[in-house]
Amino acid sequence: MVENQTQTAQQPSQAAESISAIDLKGVSKSFGPVQANKDINLTVKRNSIHGIVGENGAGKSTLMSILYGFYTADAGEIFVHGAKVKIKDSSHALDLGIGMVHQHFMLVENFTVLENVILGAEGDHLLASSKAAAREELTRLANDYGLDVDPDAIIEDLSVGQEQRVEILKALYRGADVLILDEPTGVLTPTEADQLFRILEQLRDEGKTIILITHKLREIMAITDTVSVMRRGTMVGTVATKDTSPDQLAEMMVGRRVLLQVEKTESKPGDKVLEVENLSVTDDIGVPRVKNVSLDVRAGEIVGIAGVAGNGQSQLLEAISGMFPPLLGEVRINGKKIEFSGAGVADEVRRMGLAHVPEDRHKMGLVTTFEEWENSMLGYEDDPKFGDGPILSVSNARADAQKRIEMFDIRPQNPRLKTANFSGGNQQKIVLAREMDRDLDILIVGQPTRGVDIGAIEFIHKQIIELRDQGKAVLLVSVELDEVRALSDRVLVMFDGEIVTELPPTASEKEFGLAMAGLDPAQQ
Repeated sequence: MVENQTQTAQQPSQAAESISAIDLKGVSKSFGPVQANKDINLTVKRNSIHGIVGENGAGKSTLMSILYGFYTADAGEIFVHGAKVKIKDSSHALDLGIGMVHQHFMLVENFTVLENVILGAEGDHLLASSKAAAREELTRLANDYGLDVDPDAIIEDLSVGQEQRVEILKALYRGADVLILDEPTGVLTPTEADQLFRILEQLRDEGKTIILITHKLREIMAITDTVSVMRRGTMVGTVATKDTSPDQLAEMMVGRRVLLQVEKTESKPGDKVLEVENLSVTDDIGVPRVKNVSLDVRAGEIVGIAGVAGNGQSQLLEAISGMFPPLLGEVRINGKKIEFSGAGVADEVRRMGLAHVPEDRHKMGLVTTFEEWENSMLGYEDDPKFGDGPILSVSNARADAQKRIEMFDIRPQNPRLKTANFSGGNQQKIVLAREMDRDLDILIVGQPTRGVDIGAIEFIHKQIIELRDQGKAVLLVSVELDEVRALSDRVLVMFDGEIVTELPPTASEKEFGLAMAGLDPAQQ
């Protein structure tokens, strides 16, 4: 029975071309008291790019995880190329021609590209003769779909964009006809995202069906043919992309009008709060990452740092926050020099009035096995509000977390929930709430809206502007150039570990692009 379904799914006849690639009818899924999907109906046409948008927690990823066999629906029916199926697991989904590229890549870092692609498919007929046959098939797929990557390259040596190509090749190698991508540009630069779009268009033109889960309306308008909008576990509607607009989609997603532009008044800079002088940082193996950087941030202003990921921004923030000692240079907060020798530097920096939202919430911002309330106080355990002396008041800590949950609209509103069970955007809000709801003098924030939905982006931007208007200093790093330009009062551009120029936020995208590539806009 399964074999017949597989044949129907992967080899549709010409007479069946009008049949949709995917039909979901009345699909529902609950996790305990939380209903993630409620009576969802969805039709995805063949040979199309179909976008699914919605806020974090809207149920997008859950719905696609049901389609890919990670979860089993509590109710409803699934049709693949017109054939009703009951998808048992991800292997069965692949047999039916459904592949998925997850937001966080599932690659073995010390394996080659070829080894990762064939991993789990060693019994495939392509490997029956030899590994050379698998290499030949991989090369064919890469050439056919513009997915150029060296089969012998080690994964840890690849860029994020190249790793994503490997994930797509894995799905195609296993015979995927329908390809699901979950927030595929969340870790890509704008240039890498544009390259991905070209690949997706080529895949569609070659007969593949693409389902794109995203919260970025620019991507929806640029790449999709059709878009479905989800809100709080329900399907709000499906429209042709050409017949809608970002404003309309945003309103459907959130249930109210959303400001897509940042509104702010002119800044009123005061005294210098943060001063960085001739700072140099090397990584763990001695490679220079930050080279002789000097900058300052004043009270009541936002200074943005623009640049392609990997040009030293991460190491700069880590050094300033006391997480990684610089090789040379000096950092002062309100005129007081940070002493980088000894232990507990990050704690001392916090006591000096600096709050830090790290770029990677999983590696440096959260302990995902902890409950939400535990992460809400992480790094601030000695705050008197949490108890007297060494005795922690759990009730006070949970009450404080509940207050922040409500203030920052973190969903679900449950401080006892494991942090791993929150969506990526809500995890980000947990970190932001912890760091921003403090008596701080300066906030340094890396990638504030990475993986965050449009409604939350509007909220986060307002919070950052409000901090500035309260007279706080903000140092902002983001790979989203539009975000840096919209929020910042001054913009510094980093290239190869150096501050190469300062530009006003009103400078053109071309000027920024040249500076981010290490070229002098004035000389071009």
